[in-house]
Amino acid sequence: MILGSALTNSATKAMLLGSGELGKEIAISLQRYGIEVIAVDRYANAPAQQIAHRSHVITMTDAEALRKVIDLEQPDIIIPEIEAIATEVLRDIEAEGLAKVVPNAKAIQLTMNREGIRALVAEELKLPTSKYAFAQSFEQLKDAVENGIGYPCFVKPTMSSSGKGQTMVKSLEKLEDAWKYAKVSGRVDTGKVIVEAKIDFDFEITLLTIRALDGEGVVRTYFCEPVGHIQEQGDYRQSWQPQAMSEAALGKAKDIAQRVTDALGGVGLFGVELFVKGDDVWFCEVSPRPHDTGMVTMTTQKLNEFELHVRAILGLPVLTGLQTPGASAVILSDIETNEIVYKGLDKALAVPNTEIRLFGKPEALKNRRMGVALAAAESVDEAKKRAVQAANLIEILPC
Repeated sequence: MILGSALTNSATKAMLLGSGELGKEIAISLQRYGIEVIAVDRYANAPAQQIAHRSHVITMTDAEALRKVIDLEQPDIIIPEIEAIATEVLRDIEAEGLAKVVPNAKAIQLTMNREGIRALVAEELKLPTSKYAFAQSFEQLKDAVENGIGYPCFVKPTMSSSGKGQTMVKSLEKLEDAWKYAKVSGRVDTGKVIVEAKIDFDFEITLLTIRALDGEGVVRTYFCEPVGHIQEQGDYRQSWQPQAMSEAALGKAKDIAQRVTDALGGVGLFGVELFVKGDDVWFCEVSPRPHDTGMVTMTTQKLNEFELHVRAILGLPVLTGLQTPGASAVILSDIETNEIVYKGLDKALAVPNTEIRLFGKPEALKNRRMGVALAAAESVDEAKKRAVQAANLIEILPC
């Protein structure tokens, strides 16, 4: 690929659809190769917009608004960072040959909605997943749970991210509350929710899977070491790399990840979430972009997940090797304010081999992820302790 220089007539332009903390790191990686970055989000001054060459604020599910901003900017590459996008616009842009959609419009359409990806994985590819059903009404949901799914179960919006709208339900008394929460908390109300049976697993992983060109110009699949993580209400709180697991389980995980990403196609990094119990592995979800749990790679790998994504997009060589065990722990807000100050950065960085990333979000909300602590150590356990200690030393206060 021949690359131009930003803000010149030769510029290679990349448009980010979604400009949060993951988009910010993608933008940084793009700019290291001289790419001109346009950051789009639903609110002003999102993290990636703060460093992009230009930015736009639109509702990305509004097809007319999305097409207008794409036609205005004429990007060479379009990189979605969130699910809530008018994907029919990306399909048309790709069909018209106006821009490269990452990884491709089909993959974005399938993965933005849990119904599409479950149909692909469970029905077409016949890969192991939890029992699941879709419901368009509370009565359908109740019937699905009582006649096959059982308790405990998870009720989720069909379109959401970072665990938004997800509830674990242990009895009928809480099922209607979960239905209502899923309906109002997704990125978009699709009219349906998904309910999944709880799998008895030992741990869950994110297998960062990269489809990239090899030295002969052929798309190959590469894997990072598995990332273990802890979630609360579906939202990630800690992650670490590598997650210890049996060779048999790792082999099955790679097979599932490759089959899913081969079916989706295109190039780039995919975050494939999997449940593991002993040597058994089940597919959970896939994101066709860097994954929040993969932020740990900013301290564990020579090329982190964002750099790998960008290199794969640009047709450049990728290196997935682990350099050191490490861990991440999120920095959450427990207040709501749009006048934010941070305290304790000096103390946090005094913890051995730690780094802090403050995302620069313009507004703090309760339980909103405002930053992440990263730590490296000789063992995963020590790295976890350091990351949590550093995260806990950061205070988020009103100005």
